[in-house]
Amino acid sequence: MSDGTLRSNIRPGLTVTIILKKDQRSGALTRGVVDKILTSAAKHTRGIKVRLIDGQVGRVQSIIK
Repeated sequence: MSDGTLRSNIRPGLTVTIILKKDQRSGALTRGVVDKILTSAAKHTRGIKVRLIDGQVGRVQSIIK
């Protein structure tokens, strides 16, 4: 699994696991396909924020190969 903290590793169409805002306490992960990258910074310590094609928004925890 690749690093979800670097924007350069993430592009639309990739399958990723994200953590939704509501799941930050529980740590529950959601799997989906990236629609849009929302973080403009090159790096974010808690994960790059993305929108999945189903509309959910969260921070990338891992990239699925």
